[in-house]
Amino acid sequence: MNTTSDGNKPNLVLKPLAKLRTGINQRNGTTPKHRSGLDIENRKPRVEICEEEGLPVRWINIERAESVEIDWLHRSFEFNPLHLDDVTSYMQRPKLDDFDDTDYLFLVLHFPVYNKSEKVSVAEEVDIFLGSDYIITVHDGKLNPLNRLFEQCKNNPGKRHGMLNRSPAYTMYKILDILVEYIFPILNKLSQNLDDVDSKIFQASSQSTIYQISTVRRDILAVRRILKPQISVLSSLERRKRIVEVGEDDLEPLYADITDHINKVWDTLEEFREVIESLCSTYDSLNTHRLNMVIKTLTIISVIMLPLTVITGFWGMNVKVPFQEEGFEYAFLIILGLMFFSVASMLAIFKWRKWL
Repeated sequence: MNTTSDGNKPNLVLKPLAKLRTGINQRNGTTPKHRSGLDIENRKPRVEICEEEGLPVRWINIERAESVEIDWLHRSFEFNPLHLDDVTSYMQRPKLDDFDDTDYLFLVLHFPVYNKSEKVSVAEEVDIFLGSDYIITVHDGKLNPLNRLFEQCKNNPGKRHGMLNRSPAYTMYKILDILVEYIFPILNKLSQNLDDVDSKIFQASSQSTIYQISTVRRDILAVRRILKPQISVLSSLERRKRIVEVGEDDLEPLYADITDHINKVWDTLEEFREVIESLCSTYDSLNTHRLNMVIKTLTIISVIMLPLTVITGFWGMNVKVPFQEEGFEYAFLIILGLMFFSVASMLAIFKWRKWL
């Protein structure tokens, strides 16, 4: 083990890419310029390796994998080309591949990340290769918990020892655990948004309320859509023989704990979906009630105006009717009294029938 000048703290070993452990094939030291139709750029691959002499696990982290990084993976580990294509594919469906003719496990997972500009959670993919003495994570760098965990593993000897001192399967458990835990703050935010909607729907209807309800509903459905395929993938990990082969027998309860957490997340999302649907239904009912009240008021006004129209129309006919004699000074007052009496009578009837 390498040590610092004080002889106590171990150094982080970042080995040159050409001198990685057994199993890395440099193909006679040549770098092909083309592979699978992809142009290989003339630059070094963006590959970070966290390891320490004496620890049994290497964690290789790759952000924004392009042709150079994919070619490096192909040369260094000779992964199945289909898996390398999955790494470059946009939003590959979550899955777990554990073929008998391969010495590694390949995992594709999605986790929600909140997009503040769009006000909705979007899926971010992480691809994991799990071998006998290594774990490789490939992602776009937008999963902040994963970025922080790798930085801590590189810069904190205690954290590095805790992550890499057991087995690759245990390291993967720590990675998945922190990614699943990252979902709970998103759930807390959704819960707060639901409370805000609940308090606003009983106020006067407005465009902002409708927009907020639609936004929260869309976000809940987006998180559900992202996480639903992960449940079966994560559940299958705790029963996967490859986990035991590259790990320890006591890892099954740890992966069962991850499954329990993701199931709790799903149950919470189901509750949120039911709540937002109920709030939408309540909001629609309240709006319908408000609309009915407006229609009721307008209808009452129309009905009240009807006899007034009849009375004024009656005396406006071009025929002889009472009180039309010229000079009859009380005609206007009599007509006005009839109009007032008809309005008062109709209001009394509406009140008696409890229509008002």
